[in-house]
Amino acid sequence: MTAPTHSTRTGDAPAIDYANMDAAIGQSWWDADPNLRQLVERLAHKDDRTFAEKHLQNMGSVIGERLAPRSELTDKNPPRLEKFDHWGVEVNEVVHHQSALDNKRDLWDNGFLGLRWTDEAKNTSAGHIPPVVQTGFLYLLNQADTGMACGIGMTSSAAGVINRHAPPHIKDLFLPHLTAMNFGEAWAGGMFMTEVRGGSDLASSECTATKAPPEAGDGTWRINGAKWFCSNLDAEAILTLARPEGGRAGLGGLATFMVPKWRSDGTRNGTHIRRLKDKLGTKSVPTGEVDFIDAEAYLMGREAGEAPHTARAEGPRSGSASADDGAASDGRGINRMMEMVQGSRFGVALMGLGIMRRSFVEAAIYAHHRSAFGQLIADYPLVRETLVDMAIEVEAGCALAFEAAEAGGRRDEESRRLYRILVPLAKFRCTRKGVELASQAVEMHGGNGYIENWPVARQLRDAQCHPIWEGTENIICLDVLRAMQKEHADDALFARVEQSLGTAEHPALAGTASQVGRSVDECREAIAYLDKAPQDQRLLHARRLTAFMADVAQAALLVEEAAWELEHKSSGRKAVIARYFVRRKLADEPLRGITSDDRTALDHFEAIVGYLPIAPAAI
Repeated sequence: MTAPTHSTRTGDAPAIDYANMDAAIGQSWWDADPNLRQLVERLAHKDDRTFAEKHLQNMGSVIGERLAPRSELTDKNPPRLEKFDHWGVEVNEVVHHQSALDNKRDLWDNGFLGLRWTDEAKNTSAGHIPPVVQTGFLYLLNQADTGMACGIGMTSSAAGVINRHAPPHIKDLFLPHLTAMNFGEAWAGGMFMTEVRGGSDLASSECTATKAPPEAGDGTWRINGAKWFCSNLDAEAILTLARPEGGRAGLGGLATFMVPKWRSDGTRNGTHIRRLKDKLGTKSVPTGEVDFIDAEAYLMGREAGEAPHTARAEGPRSGSASADDGAASDGRGINRMMEMVQGSRFGVALMGLGIMRRSFVEAAIYAHHRSAFGQLIADYPLVRETLVDMAIEVEAGCALAFEAAEAGGRRDEESRRLYRILVPLAKFRCTRKGVELASQAVEMHGGNGYIENWPVARQLRDAQCHPIWEGTENIICLDVLRAMQKEHADDALFARVEQSLGTAEHPALAGTASQVGRSVDECREAIAYLDKAPQDQRLLHARRLTAFMADVAQAALLVEEAAWELEHKSSGRKAVIARYFVRRKLADEPLRGITSDDRTALDHFEAIVGYLPIAPAAI
């Protein structure tokens, strides 16, 4: 096979040389990811670049060199349940392998969770940890172990809900442990919502909450009922939904509660673990079934800045809590829990994205080492096309996910609406592509990929969880429709798309940007059509519309990245990627592209897969 021509600048060595990498494990995953480094350079405020790069470089080394090898060990030694002690007393203890405990210690001690609460983070330009840093942390961790990221992510989300809505004495007790930088002082958070009768159908919840006697303390309740899928099972602070006594039916009758692992008197709380789930993957995070039996709980009802007992209420109802506990009946309990769900849903999107990245890297390394029929398989056109496709899906996924993080880090209404729709779009796209790329990596390895002592079989097992966690694809597509109907979030999305296309001033981007613009018009036309369609037809096409919107958003964001790279790096690599993505996703090519003159996978293989610059004149 002849060498590609006009692809890179003369004399450039590969930024990433897969032939000299024995494995992804053992590398600094910050150093091995030029796209992540460029995201930080582009998204971090200039005054925060040193902060961002310092902490991401450290985390990339910790995860790639220490956590990643231990994660393989944890997968083969998952948590186990000790239901009773040797006296036959129920203890409900989840026992973790030492590899998992060591990984948790490394994460906590290096500020994976606690950094955002430190003065160093608060002294950044925006007064909080830059979104690109926190998102980068999760992106890196998910390349090693998405199960571990599940527990970590729920801890962070639980801390946020408790910080905003817990009674003062509960906030003061739990928050220092949930935000600790020292593993010895750290507590974990969890979220138990799913019940036997209802998975995504939260309105059917049968868990009940009863107000405890006054002597039990401010905001204290008792929870009774069963939860069916509970991850991070041994968390010290569990957020859950329950229906207060006398509460109305449906979602509006639910309230959010925090159930601690231990009662206020120091005894074990009434959370009885039935069993651990024997899962296909994500084995590092214990998932099981729980019965709440008079479990001590605290109502999450205060709003940030409110004094105790002033939460908004509709007034007392017959048989309901008193007006002082209006948050139990104000209909906003589901909204408080959804604050955590939205964050968790974004975390699951990043799980898919991390597996996409890990699968691509493992496939690229293998292809540069494995020979067949007298040459490296990386030299064969079909393998090159597969690796190029994988690389571009990863960068398109990063564009979407990191943009969602940026929107979530701002406080204006337009950004809130943008975040509202970008999260389900990112979850829809990245979790499904996680499964697809993991499958491609297994196939790239051939029979070795199907063997558990190679690194990609676990990625495929873990990946299949993520289209389910925090809402199946069907639920996510319905959530996109809900965001459009109730909040007109699509207007914010299209405004952001137009902003991205407005950066395409370089001639190399003209054709690509024009095609994206035409697709925007078609997407708007599709939305207008479905607005007038019968309800069953709207629901039938929800997945097609969600995919269309994700394609358009990713394409526009890649155009924006390409414009930045052309201006700041004098490289057309991202322009080639944007053009290729648009041709594959948005353009109608005759004869399924067979007659196309697109030679991207052949002529720009080294530049795309090896992160080399491309001279603008070459495109």
